[in-house]
Amino acid sequence: MSLFSELSEKIARKNLRIVFPESYDERIQGAVVRLKAEKLVEPVLLGNPESLKAKAKDRGFDLGDIEIIDPANYDDMENMVQAFVERRKGKATEEQAREILKDENYFGTMLVYQDHVDGLVSGAVHSTGDTVRPALQIIKTKPGVSLTSGAFIMIRNEAEKYVFADCAININPNAQQLAEIAVESAKTAEMFNIDPTVGLLSFSTKGSASSPEQEKVAEATKIAKELAPQYAIDGEMQFDAAFAHEVAMKKAPESDVAGKAKVFVFPEIQSGNIGYKIAQRLGGFEAIGPVLQGMNKPVSDLSRGCVEEDVYKLAIITANQALQD
Repeated sequence: MSLFSELSEKIARKNLRIVFPESYDERIQGAVVRLKAEKLVEPVLLGNPESLKAKAKDRGFDLGDIEIIDPANYDDMENMVQAFVERRKGKATEEQAREILKDENYFGTMLVYQDHVDGLVSGAVHSTGDTVRPALQIIKTKPGVSLTSGAFIMIRNEAEKYVFADCAININPNAQQLAEIAVESAKTAEMFNIDPTVGLLSFSTKGSASSPEQEKVAEATKIAKELAPQYAIDGEMQFDAAFAHEVAMKKAPESDVAGKAKVFVFPEIQSGNIGYKIAQRLGGFEAIGPVLQGMNKPVSDLSRGCVEEDVYKLAIITANQALQD
């Protein structure tokens, strides 16, 4: 059974509600119609019902009984405004809150925060910052986690499945932050039935080079092992040592991770972003994500270059994250 068949089975008919703020986008409309028809999630769209349905009809989509919430005529807006002001703890007045909540991402994130929906999928039109910022301000990170991070599920021919992180959020995490990313990435792997064996990557393997960059990864490895001793985590190591058994035997023969890693934690965003795109474009891997890790509730960020299938699959992932809460 394929990964997404397994994930779909877990959420089918669970009536998990996922909000899609970018409801006028053709890719979003196509995906939500599929999700609703297959009884995988209960989509919630934001916008004017009449104009949304007319736009969808022009494209050959029937929104039918899909729920649509119009933020401009939302019955519970006063309660949402008060909840937003309270959550922001003096950083926004009521007047400012009303203006901010005109933004569909902020409005949708508040629906998640107030438990009206189980998760949010956005980013087909908005930048990562515009999608993630409301989540960081309102939903925030889990206890014990200081930051959110972005992981990609890398799939090729269904048999090959890996986690790459952080490829989307943190530009240059310090050792503590990198350790937290490693632990959250192991949890993400478990959710997708991927072996949570974690390699923290560097240009050095076990001190073969010495530099502040290498030392950061080595320190992050120590911290991650202390944070989550239940996982197999090791570093610092080069990608070939983490991935290939024959290289591991030469470079890190004592490691219980080298040559076996399925979760790859990059030292900073440049290498992570470059790495996953090389695997995607040259290696033929499908890159699903980024899956946002460490949040109190699931918020998922699409790429603006996404297609309908990406929206569909990321919604399935988001619903599975909601099941973990």
